[in-house]
Amino acid sequence: MKSRNRSKLIITILFGYIIMQFLWWEVLLVRQTTQISNEQQKLMEITSTDAGSLEKQIADLQHKKQNRIYMIVGEGTVFLLLLLYAFYRIRKASNKEIELVMQQKNFLLSVTHELKTPIAATKLQLQTLLKHKQLNPEQQEQLLTNAVNETNRLNRLIEDVLLANSADKELHLNKEIVNLSELTSETVSNYFPGKNVRSEIEGGISVSADKLLFPSLIINLTENALKYSPENSEVQVSLNKQDGKINLSVSDLGSGIPDKEKQKIFEKFYRVGNEETRKAKGTGLGLYIVQKIVEAHNGRIEVTDNKPNGSIFKISI
Repeated sequence: MKSRNRSKLIITILFGYIIMQFLWWEVLLVRQTTQISNEQQKLMEITSTDAGSLEKQIADLQHKKQNRIYMIVGEGTVFLLLLLYAFYRIRKASNKEIELVMQQKNFLLSVTHELKTPIAATKLQLQTLLKHKQLNPEQQEQLLTNAVNETNRLNRLIEDVLLANSADKELHLNKEIVNLSELTSETVSNYFPGKNVRSEIEGGISVSADKLLFPSLIINLTENALKYSPENSEVQVSLNKQDGKINLSVSDLGSGIPDKEKQKIFEKFYRVGNEETRKAKGTGLGLYIVQKIVEAHNGRIEVTDNKPNGSIFKISI
């Protein structure tokens, strides 16, 4: 961080010096032009014998001097504007590159943690089964269930990474007529048992969609809502049809999303803050995948504020 700030400071000082030098050269050229015109006028006054002719020559000289000054100032201003624009573009490209490097660093830190955690937890469950063979059936079942849950978590992470890689190019959908009401209800009950997730699902809603891909949309939005919600607060998944449009929404009672971040959160790897200090873990791929799936189904997604607090992710298809 200190190295980047030092580089920015050096570049800013360098451009500032160039601009100041350029402005000074422009002032010197104007002064030199004025001085040359004044000397030429003195020479005319000494050598000329016709007062009428002298007055006309002086007027022409002053006109030429003004034209030269206008030319110097005009060309200098254009060059200065081009220089400032170049500085702006270089600074913008540099900031974008730094932001990309930081996002990739955050992704590597987060994905390392997300991979190690389920592997370590599964290993612990299995080692416990091996070392303590006298465990009763209920304890054995609980350990195996925990191991399966951690394996599913690891599998979802790998699927997200692969899906994000596919989304970079183009998602290939296998569309079919799907009962979205049943699919949404089954996804919520299968993936979030025992969680504070409430469903308000209108029955009989069907849509042409990819049956295997669409649940990833629901899972990522719901997991994201649970992750950023206070403990024991409720997340609501709603599905209804109105005016020919299918509306799917996931709302939470978390801290909400600042307005300036609401468009950025759908960028690949983007997460607010630094991975080394952030409490909520993740890879920055979930919302990126959600947006790509929605777009592939010719839908639209937006995020709005929930009242009194939290966020609502709204999808219209």
